[in-house]
Amino acid sequence: MKAVKFLLLTIVALFLLPVGLHAAWWLNRDLPPTYTMARWSSAGLLPPANAKPDAVVHVYAARVGRWRGIFAHHSWIVVKERGASRYTRYDVVGWGTPVRTDLRDPDGYWFGNLPTLVGSVEGEAAERLIPKIREAVRTYPFSGYGTYLAWPGPNSNSFVNHVLAAIPEAGIALPPTAVGKDFREDGWFAGLTPSRTGIQLSAKGLVGLTLAWVEGIEINVLGLVAGFDLRDPALKVPGFGRVGPDILSSGATASTGRGA
Repeated sequence: MKAVKFLLLTIVALFLLPVGLHAAWWLNRDLPPTYTMARWSSAGLLPPANAKPDAVVHVYAARVGRWRGIFAHHSWIVVKERGASRYTRYDVVGWGTPVRTDLRDPDGYWFGNLPTLVGSVEGEAAERLIPKIREAVRTYPFSGYGTYLAWPGPNSNSFVNHVLAAIPEAGIALPPTAVGKDFREDGWFAGLTPSRTGIQLSAKGLVGLTLAWVEGIEINVLGLVAGFDLRDPALKVPGFGRVGPDILSSGATASTGRGA
């Protein structure tokens, strides 16, 4: 009984209490009441594509809409070849055909929520990554009608992690609030993380454990993640996301992809 009590107290302290605090803050914000009333336009984070000739790979994340923003981010990938006059954005959404190209502005708000840069690679390293990214998008196994599942996946974050697994040298990890990132498309209970710098145990994204240099130490319980970032020391707090010296207002961390 003592062990059960300790487990319950641990779950409350590590998962339920932080989510409750974040919910109290989130629901007191001025949230857009409907999809059509939310802002989706550019947040002005990217310069015009032709302003800089270098190739770029950016991963963005923004809180999802209404009450779901308590728990989760939506993530997407933006690429630009060297000398290209435009960016290309890749998302997965929950209606119609899931995989979308240029659904919104590359740095657009998501349901009125400001996106933040999760990671980026530029220059020659990005040039080498872009063909791998395009191929990973093309071969995403959950691209048909009816394959999207908001929780526990496969969803938009499962898609981005699928792409990141094709470019482990980028060294980019999604924020802990990217619910669905721990859904393993290979169906195996255990395997390497997308960065291939550690291992992951995951039961269909519902519960799991991650131990990796890039992804850090993470305990996943029903999509809520608690843990610690090893590479750039910070706490991973359910609801709030990454809490550290370089915390951003949305809870996503902006860092340059390493190892590329």
